[in-house]
Amino acid sequence: MGVLAGKTALVTGGSRGIGRGIAERLGREGARVAVHYGSNETAAKETVAAIEAAGGEAFTLGQELGVPGDAAALWEAFDTAVGGDGGLDILVNNAGIAASKPFATLGEEEYDRVFAINAKAPFFLAQLGAERLRDGGRIINVSTGLTRTAVMPDLIAYSMSKAALDVFTRDLSKVLGPRRITVNSVAPGIVDTDINAAWLRGDEQAWAGAAALSALGGVGTPAEIADVVAFLASEDARWVTGHWIDVTGGSLT
Repeated sequence: MGVLAGKTALVTGGSRGIGRGIAERLGREGARVAVHYGSNETAAKETVAAIEAAGGEAFTLGQELGVPGDAAALWEAFDTAVGGDGGLDILVNNAGIAASKPFATLGEEEYDRVFAINAKAPFFLAQLGAERLRDGGRIINVSTGLTRTAVMPDLIAYSMSKAALDVFTRDLSKVLGPRRITVNSVAPGIVDTDINAAWLRGDEQAWAGAAALSALGGVGTPAEIADVVAFLASEDARWVTGHWIDVTGGSLT
């Protein structure tokens, strides 16, 4: 029996990359995991299959984020899938997009979409999910180390949206604290995912440069981020809330 046995978790963007790592880790700890996806149903089903192969329980939830009514529609689908009281114990707001463009060329439409998915969707998922979240529950937001450094200025809109998520984390911890619900954010650095594959994998110089940013001399993996999320989801982290946790491998030191 894992430390999350009997718990139900929802991981947005849980079909790939860091989200998949988190979903699989929570599943191994015994949580029933709702694996959310925006468009890639095949990848979400693969994540579910991996969780089930390891002895866990999971199901998929498909809903595009960043569109009107996204949070309400996702929760409706969640309620239908879980049945019963529709209760939730762990919400991981992981889904996000980046817009890598110079400041002078970033368009308004693209800017709005980054904020709609990275900041607005987590806000309303938490707002509408609060009534489903059991007392003593967890909200964990996936931020970025770029909210504390300007090393990648072409990601300015992405970094701004995640900074908004950090403020949301801090303030929401006060709102939900009386119910013993903790709210924290984790901030990865450069992580070896398929999203970063185009510039990171197969390029020794790019890989070496990314690794050199870390005090530990390496590039992060989804599992390393997921381990921190699993800790925050556990009872061991019951006295940690409103916190921004650096999981960049020391890239900000």
